[in-house]
Order: sequence, then structure tokens, then C-alpha cells
Amino acid sequence: MAENSKNPGQISIELKEDVAQGTYSNLAVITHSASEFVIDFVRIMPGIPKAQVKSRVILTPEHAKRLLNALTDNIGKYEAVHGPIREVQGSGPVMPMNFGGPTQA
Repeated sequence: MAENSKNPGQISIELKEDVAQGTYSNLAVITHSASEFVIDFVRIMPGIPKAQVKSRVILTPEHAKRLLNALTDNIGKYEAVHGPIREVQGSGPVMPMNFGGPTQA
């Protein structure tokens, strides 16, 4: 509390050790309704016919737009240092037809 009294507009963010380890995902499935965006982070492994959602993040439309802008800014900074990120068409995982996520309302 003493830290926040020095900077009243600043938020202290805690990163727990188990969360800091991260979760690998090689597919993101994004759905939305009028009030929220749902991003399911999925891990697809070669030779395994069933993929698992490893994490789900639910955002308001305003926060989804902020995330888009932050990713655009960070990708620009990354590419300025490391060069363009290569986009290979058709090399990614195929979206499963039986994915049971929320649908647009």
C-alpha cells in the first residue's frame, strides 16, 4: 500500500511463478458476441488427432481493440530489429470442424 501512495495512478501487477512459466499455443480461435471477444489458445501436436484448449481469455470489445493495437505496435518493433516475420500460407493447423466454442450472437 505504501508503494501505491507514492504513485496513486500506478497499478502493481503480480506475476505468480506458475503463470510466469507460460503455456505454449500454436493456434488461437477467436469468436465474439456483441459484448465480448473470446480467445481460445489451443495446442495442436503432430500425430495427435485431438487438440486441447490450454487457455481461454475473454475480453470486452474495447480491450480486444487495445490488444490488437498493442500487438501491431510490438510486431512492428520486432520486425524493425529482426526483419519481417515470414507468413507461410497453408502451413498452419487446420481448424477442426467440431470445435465447440461460443458462436456469434
